[in-house]
Amino acid sequence: MAKRVSALDARLRELGAEMGEWNDMDVPFTFPTDSQDERDAVRNGVGMWDTSALKKLHVRGPDALAVVDHLATRDMSKIYVGKSAYTPVLLGNGHFCDDAYIYNLAENHYLVVHGGGEGVERVNESAAGKDAAVELDDDLHMLSVQGPKSVDLLGADAADSIAELAFCHQMSTKIYGVDVRISRTGFSGERGYEVMVNAANAVDVYNQIFENGKPMGLLPISFGGIDVLHVESALLFYGGDATPDHTPWECACAWAVSRKKGDFRGRKALFELEGKEKVVTCGIEAQHDGAVDIGAVVMVGGEKVGVVNSPAFSRALGKSIAMCHVAPAHAATGTAVEIKGETVSCSATVVPIPFVDPKKERLHAM
Repeated sequence: MAKRVSALDARLRELGAEMGEWNDMDVPFTFPTDSQDERDAVRNGVGMWDTSALKKLHVRGPDALAVVDHLATRDMSKIYVGKSAYTPVLLGNGHFCDDAYIYNLAENHYLVVHGGGEGVERVNESAAGKDAAVELDDDLHMLSVQGPKSVDLLGADAADSIAELAFCHQMSTKIYGVDVRISRTGFSGERGYEVMVNAANAVDVYNQIFENGKPMGLLPISFGGIDVLHVESALLFYGGDATPDHTPWECACAWAVSRKKGDFRGRKALFELEGKEKVVTCGIEAQHDGAVDIGAVVMVGGEKVGVVNSPAFSRALGKSIAMCHVAPAHAATGTAVEIKGETVSCSATVVPIPFVDPKKERLHAM
């Protein structure tokens, strides 16, 4: 299969991006700016990145709700037009195979946006035999504009007011005279928006946001900057913090599982596994002056009790932090552990997550 190419590829390289492949598309692994400066831009002002590598699937037809409700652990009948919801995507054994945001765009029309797992296969599986069509849309591009100043930046040129758009809500509007959909979502832990725009207009809209954002300190954000943000905010990254070895119970995702809805893929197995968690997701603060190793072992008394999934050094916090999977018996806040990796051996302490904005007041700010 040919590699997917973002309409913004040349523009990102022009800005100095060092590209690497993720989800069948080249994406900026680094920019010339420091990833800590990128993190600060998003936390204190505004940053922007291209999330077009996510795969977008339209589900349309009389049975569209039935399709996405079978796919999702959330009760999709409660997600009305203009609203969206995050959901784990499960296999029949109750374990992760992906995660997704599902947007209710119009009556009998949903958009499923997912990352590097089996989302396409599972959507098509859920649609089999139902009166619904599934269409992969690589023309639709997504620009993630994140940070406390994002509302002022986008609101200044939007045809409609976005200031009152609540978290996990979206609307069609115009920005710089271009038809877009703006969604109050993102992968930063900050107030932010995702601008959905077709490929033909993606570069123009990106450039307009970029130039208008410069006086606010806008920076283009790389995967390196995103890594710091997602660890600080304890946002799950499928493939690291959740894999086919894990259930939502083990990945701090119980909040995203409806106990009252009808059947969904993996439901029976998932509830049979509740209370049988082999690991739980927790945070650590390591006594180290950089990020610890991905895959480093978490140890207590010389025995392995867990593994580091997503590490980062946060200059703003002055701490080496990480999201880990740890055996439940050793995951209590304050537990002293040792971290042993290929390049790092240090002591650490189990701490609560998220590391920043634990009450999510910044995320939900109005």
